[in-house]
Amino acid sequence: MVIDAATRQQVVDTLVADLERYYVFPDKAKQYAAMLNAKQQQGAYDAVSSAEGFARRLTGDLQAVSHDRHLEVQYSAEPLPPESANTEPSAQENAELLGIGRRLNFGIETVGRLPFNIGYVDLHAFMPPDQVSSRYAAMMTLLGDTRALIIDLRKNDGGDPDAVGLLASYLFDRRTHLNDIYTRTDNRNHEMWTRTRLDGPRYGAAREVYVLTSGKTFSAGEDFSYALKNLKRATLVGETTGGGAHPGMPHMLDRHFAVFIPFGRSISPVTHTDWEGTGVVPDLAVPSDDALAVAQRRLLAGFLATEKDPEVRDALNRRLKELH
Repeated sequence: MVIDAATRQQVVDTLVADLERYYVFPDKAKQYAAMLNAKQQQGAYDAVSSAEGFARRLTGDLQAVSHDRHLEVQYSAEPLPPESANTEPSAQENAELLGIGRRLNFGIETVGRLPFNIGYVDLHAFMPPDQVSSRYAAMMTLLGDTRALIIDLRKNDGGDPDAVGLLASYLFDRRTHLNDIYTRTDNRNHEMWTRTRLDGPRYGAAREVYVLTSGKTFSAGEDFSYALKNLKRATLVGETTGGGAHPGMPHMLDRHFAVFIPFGRSISPVTHTDWEGTGVVPDLAVPSDDALAVAQRRLLAGFLATEKDPEVRDALNRRLKELH
């Protein structure tokens, strides 16, 4: 779509107002708003006639000063539906979300068992708990008798923080404080704890858990990694994650433009901060492509240290050589 000066002005004006109203840090919102107004007045956007190009330009300018990768202007070729005062999704929206979830198998890419009874989950997204609760229960039932567990989040780009708490709940024996989320809209901290009741069997806290990360691991994937690392419930292997710790929601700027504005921030009960802009640093820093092999080698070396059966020891050594 080709846009004109009036459209650019309207989008910038609405964007500035929404930032000042919703962004998690009010003082920073004023800085970003001043920057956008200055650029608009200086004619920095006058030559931008492409709607897609304008969205990219605004996103680039915002992220250059904020370093907040959740803060993003988006363009839709199809007209966006009007915003409703009702924050609950409509029946049509719920049906569309369910269809997306089914196409993605609700974020669960692979559930399996690696040699020597190591459980493996490749999770690409954290879908809403009402969609994944029974599926996580089935997943943890399948993994219930494994000796250790590897959770692969190298391609996980986020999702629902409540689903993070749901999955983490399977890995603890008692109620545990995972995280807090401060939201500007109500000016309060929302505590995130593990659940006392689950649909499936607990994996428990005794067995080893490894979490694989990459630079693409983002948002809710980082939330899970950060909580388990700080609570010393998992060993993280791979690369430092993307660095997005601010939950938010989209706001319409006009019928074709919207902006995703973070309205909250995570606060760890252990570190009293979050991973925004820095990412979650793994315990074992290795290229993400090597993370699965490294995690297996660490686990198998531990198995070997306590194994008495000569035949099993030989098999473990052979597998370790294969992984090298």
